[in-house]
Amino acid sequence: MTESPTSHKSITLDSRDEAILLFGSRDQNLKLIRDGLGIKLVARGDTIQLEGSREGVEMAERIFQQIRSILKNQGHLNPEDVRSVIEVIRLGSESTSANRLAVLDGGKYLRPRTDGQGRYVQALRENDVIICVGPAGTGKTFLAVGMAVTLLRQQLVKKIVLVRPAVEAGERLGFLPGDLEAKINPYLRPLFDSLNDLMEPDQVRRYIDNDVIEIVPLAYMRGRTLNQAVIILDEGQNATVSQMKMFLTRMGNGSKIIVTGDLTQIDLPRTVKSGLVDAVQRLKNIPRLGTIYLDETDIVRHPLVQAIVKAYDDENKKQSNK
Repeated sequence: MTESPTSHKSITLDSRDEAILLFGSRDQNLKLIRDGLGIKLVARGDTIQLEGSREGVEMAERIFQQIRSILKNQGHLNPEDVRSVIEVIRLGSESTSANRLAVLDGGKYLRPRTDGQGRYVQALRENDVIICVGPAGTGKTFLAVGMAVTLLRQQLVKKIVLVRPAVEAGERLGFLPGDLEAKINPYLRPLFDSLNDLMEPDQVRRYIDNDVIEIVPLAYMRGRTLNQAVIILDEGQNATVSQMKMFLTRMGNGSKIIVTGDLTQIDLPRTVKSGLVDAVQRLKNIPRLGTIYLDETDIVRHPLVQAIVKAYDDENKKQSNK
């Protein structure tokens, strides 16, 4: 007797309120998933029953995981969010070039490794300004630099500018040995690491020497306008509101701005609001500006990193509930 190809799964949501927001007006979001995957969906209260091919049901589970995460972070869910997740997960299951980024040594491609990273790459392609929020190890900076290198190699931009606040240094920066470059190098080192993973170090050095790639502290961006460039702000949570406004308005014609950050690692004084927190709230309804949230399921470092991040998050939740 052969096993039936039909698969069944059940998803239990946290509450009826979550179900109402997740399903959308007249169950519009459920219909998008059903039609997009060709499976059967039955919603009863806070439970969703899935039935269909094994592949279709597995993709549906991943879609619900992603849109629940989006709903948790944004507080709302749009049909466009659901369509984006469906497209990313369907593309991820196919052998296409749609989710490729830079070509690495040996002819290999840089690809997103999680569904959340897939949404991030799609947002990088479709928007002129992209804000990516997520914990350490989710590939926020690496994929941003990968997109920048891809656009540079395709001659769609002429310059890459990598920017980082040096907030962690505080006033200690003046006490570090060496000239300005030596003082700020420790705070810009992660950007060099990402570049060297994507290109040969000699090529990186040539690009820097020829001003094709520029790596600068955030304070040195004031007064500039950058055309045909990819401008990346790393550790954006450590920019103040005024610094974030200054950075975002450096954008010239043919340019793309990417801001990455982790809202759990803000090093600003408690009385100073993070420019990243402000930007996420203030800019959410602007066309061609995409905001992507990654979480611990998108961590692609050593497997223990995911467990460590979750342990700290769980402890923070306990403290906030006291």
